[in-house]
Amino acid sequence: MELIIQILMLFIVINCILKLSFWKWWQTAIFSIFCAAFLLWAEQYAIIQSKTQINDYLMNREALQDAAVLVTIESAICFAFCFAALRNLFGRKIKRWLLPLYWYPSLLLFPVLFYILTQSIFSLSGTDFDTVSYIMAGMVLVILPLAAYGIRYMFPEKELRLEVHFLVSLFVAILGLLTTVNGNVTYAAAEEPVNFKALGLSLGLFVVTFLIGYAWNKIRWRIIQKKKMKNNNL
Repeated sequence: MELIIQILMLFIVINCILKLSFWKWWQTAIFSIFCAAFLLWAEQYAIIQSKTQINDYLMNREALQDAAVLVTIESAICFAFCFAALRNLFGRKIKRWLLPLYWYPSLLLFPVLFYILTQSIFSLSGTDFDTVSYIMAGMVLVILPLAAYGIRYMFPEKELRLEVHFLVSLFVAILGLLTTVNGNVTYAAAEEPVNFKALGLSLGLFVVTFLIGYAWNKIRWRIIQKKKMKNNNL
C-alpha cells in the first residue's frame, strides 16, 4: 500500500508540472517561491514527526478515504480545466466562472512536499534540519520552473499537453481510489522471482509506442502547418 501511495505522490507532482507548463514563466516562478517558503515553514512540524507516525497515517484507512476524496476533487478540477482549455483552443468562448481553473496548480502538491521533507530528514540523519530544509527549498525553487519549461519545450502543442494532463489526472484519480482498498488479502500472494524479461519487454513496448505516437503527432502537426501556409498564400 505504501508503494501505491508513493506512486500516487509521484504522479501528483507530474500532474502539477504539466499544469505549470500552461503558465507563463513568472507565474511558475511565483508558485515555486510559495512552495519553497512552505518547505521552510513546514520544517518545524516535520522535525517532530517519526517514521512510526507517518506509517500509521499511511495505513489508516479512514485517513486514506479522506485523502481519496481530495484526490478525486482535484482530478475533477483538472478534467474541467482540460475540457475548458480545449473549447478555448477551438475558438469557443468559455464561461467566466471557469477561468479560475487556469489558476489552480495543485494543492495536493503541498502534502507531497511535506512527505518528501520528512523522508529527507529521516534519510539524512545527523544533518542539520535547517540545511535539509534549505536544500529542499532550493531544489523545488529550481526544479519546478525548469521542469515546466522542459515539458513546454518538448511538447509545444497545447493539445498534446492537455491530453497527457487529462490521462495523468485520470490515473491519479484511479490511484486515489485504490489507496482506500484494505491491504488485507484473502489469499496469500505466491512467491515468484521477478520476471525481468517481461518487465523489460513491457517497458520497451511502452517506449516504442510512445516514440511512434510522438513522431506521428509531430508529422501531423507539420502537415497541418503546411496546409495552413498554402491556404494563406492562396
